[in-house]
Amino acid sequence: MKIRANPNGKQITRLLVLGVASLMLANCTTDDNVASRADRKHASTSPRIAATGEIAPKSESIVRKRTVKVAREHAVEKVIAEKTASYTAVGVASWYGEDFHGRRTANGETFNMNSFSAAHPSLPLPSNVRVTNLGNQRSVVVRVNDRGPFVGGRVIDVSAKTAKALGFYDDGLSKVKVEYVGRAQ
Repeated sequence: MKIRANPNGKQITRLLVLGVASLMLANCTTDDNVASRADRKHASTSPRIAATGEIAPKSESIVRKRTVKVAREHAVEKVIAEKTASYTAVGVASWYGEDFHGRRTANGETFNMNSFSAAHPSLPLPSNVRVTNLGNQRSVVVRVNDRGPFVGGRVIDVSAKTAKALGFYDDGLSKVKVEYVGRAQ
């Protein structure tokens, strides 16, 4: 059996190429091409290189808007820092260990049940807090690097090592005082 080339196949290909070229040309104009539209759209938000090679200054309104935004963010951070600096809470603490050992914490670290660490629902991550067992007055500074506890009425979850140091590992729960020390590295 001999296969012959389809003469209509070449014509179809030519028509398709011609159609695509026509569509491309239809979207191009001499006074308003895609590049100039993009330049106008982003001219006020991105730095432009001047003829001398220096970056042209941004418009005053954009600088003003960004300054106001940064000022607001700074004010919010300052309020949070002031509230956090005086943070003290008294309540029930629990501990967590093997079930979470080796898993990621809320700030991306790997949880180690044999380290002095803790989980708190709202303090900045990471931070340091002093946890004092009110039953025996033992106290230790721990790194808060996770969120929790997720059981109502508890103020903090500590690692197994912290629970042992505070003397409530065997009991599972203890009444504690939690005091914010500062941001951790």
